[in-house]
Amino acid sequence: MRLDKFLKVSRLIKRRTLAKEVADKGRITINGLQAKASSNVKVGDELQIRFGQKVVTATVDRLQESTRKEEAGTMYTITSEDRVPEEE
Repeated sequence: MRLDKFLKVSRLIKRRTLAKEVADKGRITINGLQAKASSNVKVGDELQIRFGQKVVTATVDRLQESTRKEEAGTMYTITSEDRVPEEE
C-alpha cells in the first residue's frame, strides 16, 4: 500500500494530500530510509514521522483499503513520541 494512503486510512494524518506533502518534504522515514508518498508500506515496517517539534515512531500492524474511525488505531502501534530540541 502507498505510504500516503496508509497514513490517511490509519488516520495518522487526516488528509491524503497533507500526507503527500509531509512525505515529499522529507519528514517521513520507513525503516530508517527517507520515504516518498509513493513508497510501499508493509506489515512490520517502522515509520518515523516528524510533526513540527515532535517525532512519532509507529509500527505498521496491518493494512486495509478502508476502515472505520473506531478501527483505524488498530492498523499501527505507536512505539515512541519524542520532542525535537529547538534549533537556535
